[in-house]
Amino acid sequence: QKVGVRHMAKAWHLLKRPQGLPTMDDFALRELPEAPLERDQLRVRNHWLSVDPYMRGRMNDAKSYTASFQLAQPMTGGAIGEVIESHMDGFAPGDLILHMGGWRDGGVIGLDMAPFKLPADALAAGMPPQTFLHNMGLTGGTAWIGLLRIAAAKAGDTVFVSAAAGAVGSAVVQIAKAREMVVIGSAGGAEKCAWISELGADAVIDYKAGPVLDGLAAALDTLGKPGIDVYFDNVGGEHLDAAFASANDFARFAICGMIDVYNDGHPQKMHHLIRTIPARIRMEGFIYTDQFFDCMEEFYADMGGLIASGAVTMRETVHHGLEAAPKAFLGLFAGANIGKMLVRL
Repeated sequence: QKVGVRHMAKAWHLLKRPQGLPTMDDFALRELPEAPLERDQLRVRNHWLSVDPYMRGRMNDAKSYTASFQLAQPMTGGAIGEVIESHMDGFAPGDLILHMGGWRDGGVIGLDMAPFKLPADALAAGMPPQTFLHNMGLTGGTAWIGLLRIAAAKAGDTVFVSAAAGAVGSAVVQIAKAREMVVIGSAGGAEKCAWISELGADAVIDYKAGPVLDGLAAALDTLGKPGIDVYFDNVGGEHLDAAFASANDFARFAICGMIDVYNDGHPQKMHHLIRTIPARIRMEGFIYTDQFFDCMEEFYADMGGLIASGAVTMRETVHHGLEAAPKAFLGLFAGANIGKMLVRL
């Protein structure tokens, strides 16, 4: 069964491995070949695309936790699409789905793209579909798992969050405040810092205004806190070093990302790393998919309740049209987003 008029789908392809920050010359927008549906396949029309910092690592030819993008092949990533034609059990034309066939306006996807039908009750309650690309999806789940499971943060803890105006960081701030924690957020520029304050952060550091360690020390002094109990790292570099310097005994660090060094490849200089020993700091890197499926129902129930109550919100920075996807992606590394970076088709 088919609905609507089919069009020739297009997808962004990676042409070459970027050296440093990617450029538009590294990408090409090409038509996807027309193909009939086979069993366990869907034809979709995408409405929303996600671009995320982790995709930079997939552009390298290096072993990592997720497969590298293949040269001259369509790129992939999170997307919200509508089923146009189905040869897959449980899916019908008109269904809205979350899947990994992003960086394209549509086409044929299979089980390898992990299609997931958006819950009808959430949509009926007025939850925008793209919420499943941020607070009810990868970024919200990463924040929830990293803060509550990896760092085991609890009421009364002092939590330091880098990139607090980003999609993951802003979710961490709000989840922490909903759990009665003291939150210090770091971001670049007055507008982002003002938004973090609006989200409820107890103190905000503008890392563009001076050294992070100085800002963190001043925030702790103002709050009357001796140090931090939890650090949620999205940045690495100077922020991570400041967290080492400011950690209380038995502090827990959840290492989610290090966007400061994704493009330069230079080793990070840690002047205060030695404090991991006397302070007995526990630091753990984590990947969303390692834990998500074990706690998916708990996460959806908890985050859905926080969103419904207004305790967790999201700002979206939206680019329009498939052609804008690389620009949106590159904007992540220039601080061009407040909240979640999305592409609307």
